Amino acid sequence: MGDFNHADICWRNNAAEHKQSRKFLECVDDNFLLQVIEEPTRRGAMLDLILTNKEGLVGDVKLKGSFGCSDHEMVEFRILGAARRACSKLTTLDFGRADFGLFRDLLGRIPWDKALEGRGAQDSWLIFKGHLLQAQEQCIPTKRKSSKNTKKPPWMNKELLSKVKTKKGSLQRVEARAGSLGGVQRNCPSSQGAG
Repeated sequence: MGDFNHADICWRNNAAEHKQSRKFLECVDDNFLLQVIEEPTRRGAMLDLILTNKEGLVGDVKLKGSFGCSDHEMVEFRILGAARRACSKLTTLDFGRADFGLFRDLLGRIPWDKALEGRGAQDSWLIFKGHLLQAQEQCIPTKRKSSKNTKKPPWMNKELLSKVKTKKGSLQRVEARAGSLGGVQRNCPSSQGAG
């Protein structure tokens, strides 16, 4: 989640006007990410994004008005899904049992000059990546990732949990103050022309 400042991206058509935005879209596609915000978050532009690698993982996305003097909308969302089960289904590459000799041999057999001849950088990368992933599949086994804690998602570590608790506490204090002051925004200068 964040403010990505790519106002020219059309998420419905997966298209952009500027080269930097097209590169960003390509990166999102290459990493199999989905963007879930559907409404503009700043002056008619969709700058604040939520990217996820799994459809249905993020839901209940709501824009909650601006916070303080910010001209961006606050975005509230939930991470959906049941608590983690004792048996993890996540897999990772097991490099400790990899056959690097076979890996090197498989990639060494490919006539790279011929395979990449007359191709542009993008096509060459896709060809190389395909061969690399095939060799990886044959030479590097996978293993299940284990976890001691069965109640939290696999990406939630102690540091992140602490930061989430701090953020929630700060937001509750600000909302309580805003309620007692009759709204934070009335104390802010006009955000017209602010960027």
